[in-house]
Amino acid sequence: MKFIEVPMLPIVIPLGIMTFLLLIRLLHSRGRVTVARASVAAALAIYAGGILANTVFPIFLRIGTGFYDGPRPVPLYLVPFVDYGLEDALINIAVFIPLGALIPLITTRPNWGKVLTIVASASLAIELAQMAIARLAMGGHLADINDWMTNILGGMIGYGLFTLLTLSKKVDTLAEHFRWPPRQTPGRTAPRFGNPPYRLWKRHRPSPAPSNTTPPPVTQAHAPFPPS
Repeated sequence: MKFIEVPMLPIVIPLGIMTFLLLIRLLHSRGRVTVARASVAAALAIYAGGILANTVFPIFLRIGTGFYDGPRPVPLYLVPFVDYGLEDALINIAVFIPLGALIPLITTRPNWGKVLTIVASASLAIELAQMAIARLAMGGHLADINDWMTNILGGMIGYGLFTLLTLSKKVDTLAEHFRWPPRQTPGRTAPRFGNPPYRLWKRHRPSPAPSNTTPPPVTQAHAPFPPS
């Protein structure tokens, strides 16, 4: 029996390129492709590739028969704040700060609840992938609730920093060039992308001419009886 390590770059690089092309296609379908917004797509693709490379790999495959070490325990750790080092916590916080700062650039009307949902879902997907790979193959990671909580904290810190910086009018104006959805004015809902343009006028239809039902006036020549 032997173990073979799955190569990382032949998997991560094509996935990063595909992610970038899909994001550009999404921008193009909305008519929002610019250099600034394309740079956000590139940052998201590179970020996704880096997360995949550092949270899922290394992966080892067992080839052949031979030594069998018995069933392995479920690679899941659900005890918070126990045997969790400060260095690991700081790394997991720092890794998700960029995601918290990128989310408000690609979502419509971002808020704390929406960012929290996206960050928590992304971190949960990573932890589930780690658990599945460690169970089915020989992954080098396990699902840890401490990683999930510190990832969420990092994402919220990133969103808080973005919100704080965009309080400045100059920074907010600069960030507007990188936002994917158009800014929506209060009290007005922007039409969804892909819908046909709304008709801003009504077709004018001429009203029918009123029918003249009033009888003609009776004159002296048409009087029914001669005058007395």
